[in-house]
Amino acid sequence: MSSDANNSDELNAACAVWLRAIARGDEAALSAFYDATLGKCYALAIRITRIREAAEEVVSDTFTQVWREADRYDPARGRPLAWLLNICHSRAIDHLRRRDPAEAHPDPAMLISEESTTSEDPLALALTLETNSMLREAIAHLPRVSQQLLALAFFRGMSHQEIAAHTGMPLGTVKTHLRRAQDCLRIAVEEKLP
Repeated sequence: MSSDANNSDELNAACAVWLRAIARGDEAALSAFYDATLGKCYALAIRITRIREAAEEVVSDTFTQVWREADRYDPARGRPLAWLLNICHSRAIDHLRRRDPAEAHPDPAMLISEESTTSEDPLALALTLETNSMLREAIAHLPRVSQQLLALAFFRGMSHQEIAAHTGMPLGTVKTHLRRAQDCLRIAVEEKLP
């Protein structure tokens, strides 16, 4: 057995003991559990939320839930770390659902660098701004989920796989939403162009 597996087994055994003590209201056990698992919990939270402050909030919510619900941990259903990380994953997904990534991103017109605006001729710049305006209007008429997925794909530059992991949605669902949204945008812009 590898050293990592031994360490994981030892940590899970210690966590099981701490969880039983936490269920009895032992604050020292919560402190020990927190110290031993914080790194793993934070790593998962930051991977999902991608924002330090959000990850910290998720971790806080996770350990608060552990304190309140330690008596609900059932060793027959899984290892303590898996239970903890499942709580963390759920809190991170809840955080993403409360946040609207489409609103958190800058206006697409603001993403144009100064170099590109000064080097382009005025006609090309006017056409670009008009197209951006049409796109913003078309995006506003899309379902909220589609707006959010477009924001993740085009403003954050996330791949379909990364979006699926980030949102907890199945990969096929992400692809379908994005394909439909792009088709709607293409049609909306084509209808308005001369």
